[in-house]
Amino acid sequence: MATIAQTLNEDVEIIFKSKCPPVHVPDNVTLPEFVLSGAEPYLDKVAVVDSTTGKSYTYGEVKRDVDRFSKALRSLGLRRGRVVVVLLPNVAEYATIALGIMAAGGVFSGANPSGHSSEIKKQVEAADAKLIVTDGSTYHKVKDLGLPVIIQGEDCVEGTINWDELLEAADKANTDPIYEKVLQTDLCALPFSSGTTGLSKGVMLTHRNLVANLCSTLFSVGPELIGQVTILGLIPFFHIYGLTGICCATIKNKGKVVVMQRYELRLFLGALITHEVTFAPIVPPIILGLVKNPIVDEFDLSKLKLRSIMTAAAPLAPEILNEFEKKFPGVEVQEAYGMTEHSCITLTHGDPSKGHCIAKRNSVGFILPNLEVKFVDPEKGNSLPENTPGEICVRSQCVMNGYHKNEYETSLTIDKDGWLHTGDIGYIDDDGDLFLVDRIKELIKYKGFQVAPAELEAILLTHPSVEDAAVVG
Repeated sequence: MATIAQTLNEDVEIIFKSKCPPVHVPDNVTLPEFVLSGAEPYLDKVAVVDSTTGKSYTYGEVKRDVDRFSKALRSLGLRRGRVVVVLLPNVAEYATIALGIMAAGGVFSGANPSGHSSEIKKQVEAADAKLIVTDGSTYHKVKDLGLPVIIQGEDCVEGTINWDELLEAADKANTDPIYEKVLQTDLCALPFSSGTTGLSKGVMLTHRNLVANLCSTLFSVGPELIGQVTILGLIPFFHIYGLTGICCATIKNKGKVVVMQRYELRLFLGALITHEVTFAPIVPPIILGLVKNPIVDEFDLSKLKLRSIMTAAAPLAPEILNEFEKKFPGVEVQEAYGMTEHSCITLTHGDPSKGHCIAKRNSVGFILPNLEVKFVDPEKGNSLPENTPGEICVRSQCVMNGYHKNEYETSLTIDKDGWLHTGDIGYIDDDGDLFLVDRIKELIKYKGFQVAPAELEAILLTHPSVEDAAVVG
C-alpha cells in the first residue's frame, strides 16, 4: 500500500509499505542473545550438522561454546568494537565462532577463504582487524599479516592459537576476564560488499540492524514451525545471507542447519535425502543442474522431504521453472531480494495472506513488515507510482550505519532522509509484488550474487563446479 506525503514545494513523495502489520523489534538485546533465546527446551536437539562428516552440535553445545569462545576472546584482549576476520569455509562451528565474537563485543568480518592473499590482506587492513580465525589449509594466506591467528580444526600450527585448546583454557580460567557491556547500537558485523559502485567496502552493521532484519523476515513463521525446519547451509557463510538468513534465522527458530562446504550435485542430492532437508536456499544454476543433469536420475526423489527452495537476485527462466516443478512436484519455488547494506533480505514471497503461496512468477516478492520502499527516477529524483520503473530505495531499521571509514561512498548510498539507494531498477504492481528490471551501475550477476568484476574470480574458486553458470550484466 502506498502513502503519499505532500511537501511544502507541492512535490509528491510516493512511499510503499508492507501490507502486513508491523512487527515488534526488542530493545536492549544483542544478536547472540536474540538468536539463542528460548534454547532451553532444545538443548539436546541438533542445531548444526556437517553434511559430509556427520559432525554435529546440539543447541546446548552451541550455547556453551558461544559463551566459552566469547570468554576466551576477552581473555586474549579483544575489546568492544574490535574486528575479527574469519577466513573459513562453511564448517559446523562457523555460527558459534561468529556469535562468540559478537557476544564478546567484537565485530565479525567474514572473508572468502578461496580469495587471493592480496585480497584477504586488503580486507584485514581495511577492517583494521586485531585477530584472525582460519584453518590449517588457509593459514599460509595470513601468516605474514602480523596478527594473532586462531586455527580452527584439527591442525596444529606453530605460532598460532588452537581452537580446542583455547576453549579448554576458557573453561579452566578461575575468573572471568574484563567484561564490557555490549549495546544493541554497537557494531557486530563488517561484511565487505561491492555496493552500487563495484568497489569493495566494509558495511557497518549493528546488533539492532540484524535483529530488526530477522524480526521482519521471520514474521510469518508460526509456532508450528519452531524446531521443525531443516535448512541447507550451502550459501557461503561469509556472505551476509549465509550468516544471517541461514545460520541466525535457523538458530532463532531452533531448526537444524545442514552444512555444506562446496557444491557437487551428487553430494548435494545425498545431503538433501540423508538429512531430510526441508528448505534449501540455492542459486539458479543449481536449479538448472537439477533439471538438466542426468545424475539426478540416480537418486530416488520420492525420498526427498524438501518443501521449498529459495533463489535470490537472478530470475529463473520460465521454462526452467516449469521443468523443475514437473520434476519436483510439491516443492515451492521462492525468489527473494536483498543486499548486504540492508542486513540481508528486503523482499520475500512468504506471504501468509496468500496461504504461503508463491507471488507472481519473476517477482522478487512483497515488502516485509517495518520497511518502506520507494521508486525514484534516476534522472529527476522524484518518486514514482505503481507500475513505473525506478531505482529501488528502502528505509528501515535494517539500513547499515554506513561504509567503514568511507563517508563519501556512504553519502552516495544513503541520502539525508535515510533512504538506502540500491542501484537496482524495479517497479511495484497493483498487488504489491515487486519486479526487478535493470541495474543503474554495471555489476556482474554471478550465480545469484551481485559482484564487481574484481570479486568474480574469488567466487569462482569457492564454488567452481556449479554447472552452466552464466555471467550477465
